Amino acid sequence: MKKLSRRVQLLLGFTLFSMFFGAGNLIFPPGVGAQAGTLTWPAMAGMAVSAVGLPVLGVVAVARSGGLDALGDRVHPLFSKVFTIVAYLAIGPCLAIPRTASTSFEMAVPPFVGAEAPLALLQLIYSLVFFALALTVALRPEKLTDRLGKIMCPILLALILVTFIGTLIDPLEGYGAPQSELYAAAPVARGFLDGYQTMDTIAALVFGIIIALNIRARGVEEDGDVVRYTVRSGWMAGALLLAVYAMLAHIGALSGGAFPGATNGAVVLTNLIPALFGTPGSLLLAAIFVIACFNVCVGLICSCAEYFNQLCPRLSYRVWAVLFAVVSMLIANAGLDMILKVSVPALSIIYPVAIALIALSFFQRWLEGRRMVYPVTILLTGIASILYTLRDLEALPAAASDLLGALPLAGQGLGWVLPALVGAVLGLLLSGKPRTGKA
Repeated sequence: MKKLSRRVQLLLGFTLFSMFFGAGNLIFPPGVGAQAGTLTWPAMAGMAVSAVGLPVLGVVAVARSGGLDALGDRVHPLFSKVFTIVAYLAIGPCLAIPRTASTSFEMAVPPFVGAEAPLALLQLIYSLVFFALALTVALRPEKLTDRLGKIMCPILLALILVTFIGTLIDPLEGYGAPQSELYAAAPVARGFLDGYQTMDTIAALVFGIIIALNIRARGVEEDGDVVRYTVRSGWMAGALLLAVYAMLAHIGALSGGAFPGATNGAVVLTNLIPALFGTPGSLLLAAIFVIACFNVCVGLICSCAEYFNQLCPRLSYRVWAVLFAVVSMLIANAGLDMILKVSVPALSIIYPVAIALIALSFFQRWLEGRRMVYPVTILLTGIASILYTLRDLEALPAAASDLLGALPLAGQGLGWVLPALVGAVLGLLLSGKPRTGKA
């Protein structure tokens, strides 16, 4: 049995952290800090659950289940196929990969060019270079531990730490008052919902395939050992995410006190870091965004190309990787605002289903033979998440919106929880006595 050294296990954790930590991870924690102000830490407790706890549990769930396809099969083979494809497309070329280029461009180029600069042309050139470099690294997915874990992740962590130390030396005016009524009323619930935007719970369902590939490249062959090391990587990545989120939330809370009125985390960081470090601060911020977004872009291209190559082996891994890089580059040029506008409703539908699927996997020991639990739970969760998303888009009649608003936790954006629980109970009742065999 091949054993990995502690150093290699640490590098695997760094690699998974690098794949997780991108545009949304940089934007939303400081945004939460700025909006929550003195209530930053209750809000971050909520975000820690959805943006750290759930992704780690997602890695564990998929590793123990034998892959996202196997986990989805517990609902139905058709659901497994559709949900897996949707998950990969959401965290791949449709939303997350383009967001890595758009966000890093916004932080790395406009601040350094004049107001008359042709931003559309510059964005096109930037995205071409960005995706060409990312694709070059992604064409060797088994080498990510050497390239992301050894090199890019330590650099990124060092830059964030420098920024955090700067806020300790000069805390400016301290934390401001809460700027959002949503955070003032329910900081924990609001932080939990904002954690959706990192997309990490969905990403966790698909990153395991690349971490497993890197583990096997180190000579580990037994499936049980691969699962064990994948789970350890998940816990290490989660610990790093939690530490970095705490630093970024602190930075955001200070920015909210010194520069009230910031509408998102990107503006928060743009205001604060140059104020602390001057012109070098803008360069520091640009480097943080470019490295973080580049790491995630590489990881997502690898994961998507690996999955779709298995789904359709007629096209090689390299062809799929090139295809996703090109499509993502085109979508990235639609701009960050457009991508974020689309991502909110899409994630509001996908996330509750992913959470319910992960939660059920941890009760699998007691659900063996109860074949209706997964299908009914996921069905009701999916229906509820679609209805609440339509309500938020004001696409439902007033009577239906009022009815949805009356459900427990609906005011906190968690109205799907009760339908999910009802689905689990109803699934148990419909299953009757457990049957032998695998659920």
